[in-house]
Amino acid sequence: MKSILVQMRSYEHSVQLLMVNQFTINLGFYMLMPYLAQHLSGSLGLAGWIVGLVLGVRNFSQQGMFLIGGTLADRFGYKPMIIAGLALRIVGFATLGLVDSVPALIAASAATGLAGALFNPATRAYLAADAGERRVEAFALFNVFYQAGILLGPLVGMVLTGVDFRITCLVAAAIFALLSIVQIRALPARRGNDAKARAEVPRESVLTQWRGILANRPFLLFSVAMIGSYVLTFQVYLALPLEVRRLGGDGTFGTGAAAMLFAVSGLSTILFQTKVTAWCKARTEPGRALTWGLLAMGTAFIPLLIATAVPVPDGGAGLWLLAAVPSTLAALLLALGTMIAYPFEMDTIVRLSGDQLVATHYGLYNTICGIGIALGNLGIGAALDAARASGMSALPWAALAALGFACSTALYVLHRTGRLKQPPLPETQKQPATA
Repeated sequence: MKSILVQMRSYEHSVQLLMVNQFTINLGFYMLMPYLAQHLSGSLGLAGWIVGLVLGVRNFSQQGMFLIGGTLADRFGYKPMIIAGLALRIVGFATLGLVDSVPALIAASAATGLAGALFNPATRAYLAADAGERRVEAFALFNVFYQAGILLGPLVGMVLTGVDFRITCLVAAAIFALLSIVQIRALPARRGNDAKARAEVPRESVLTQWRGILANRPFLLFSVAMIGSYVLTFQVYLALPLEVRRLGGDGTFGTGAAAMLFAVSGLSTILFQTKVTAWCKARTEPGRALTWGLLAMGTAFIPLLIATAVPVPDGGAGLWLLAAVPSTLAALLLALGTMIAYPFEMDTIVRLSGDQLVATHYGLYNTICGIGIALGNLGIGAALDAARASGMSALPWAALAALGFACSTALYVLHRTGRLKQPPLPETQKQPATA
């Protein structure tokens, strides 16, 4: 941990603040969201379809608005969008704890989702701009703080929710309020590196800018290829806990084993992310690192595939080991794949954008991957149902492994054909020749 803090202090003040910012955002978010469904269905007694609607609205408003959030950040600056997103989270979280009417809950859920769409692209574009040539290492460190917030948030939320869920909501809102004050006072105003060049020519319309990005074929191909990484890593929240509970039951063991998946994923990232990134950067190109990362994610499901060939014990230590070990190993390999790929993934988006409209590119990228996650999880859910109905327990794990290997192959092809290299700068960005 000391080395992480030393590395963090080597960056500009703005970069340090953005990392603390992301830790705090995830702390506040994950101390509340894992317990929201239980509050809606239990304390408020809402029907299951209403609970699904409230949670779905949050996800849709975030994923569907990422492009808008990124565009606004490129138009008006990164800091205003970060502050606006934090303010929306304050309102949304406080409302979730204070109201019980369905329309108000839906509005609050939409506000929390829109908040993420505003500050996420802006934060990443700001970090990329101020980290400069060290942005790969900066994104590795950023992921450490990101995962630390995910790891600590549910633990804090569990204690507060044990008293009253409303207290959890109000404390989360207070955290975002404090963070907003710090950002307003301490975060410098920042625009993209291309802002000066764009100011010297007539401003393009938003639709013209979007058409230009959609014409960036390497960027779109890269975005589609990376969908698999998000579908695969999401299985720490979906398929892996379901498998643990299927074998280990819903009792103390099943709950503890499922919690172990999150702990393994978060702690391994906190401990090894910067070391993995340094090793990869010293030995390979970004495109090859991305290929390795997706290959590791696909390999993560091989232990589960092998485990399906093992007869299920009737009980005792054998059953517990079968329930816990393959899933935990899968979570560890998924974390390793993410550690390898994530910093280079964030850097590649900047390179493929040509350092133009970076936040908008991040926004569109998140939207594409968000759609992919939704479709992918529907497919995995169907595979899990089919596996139970037909007794083909290997089906979902074979499908997930195949997805990882297919996406790894796609990234390898993009790398080998030179499509992951930075495009030439436009005329407005080129330096004039000297006499």
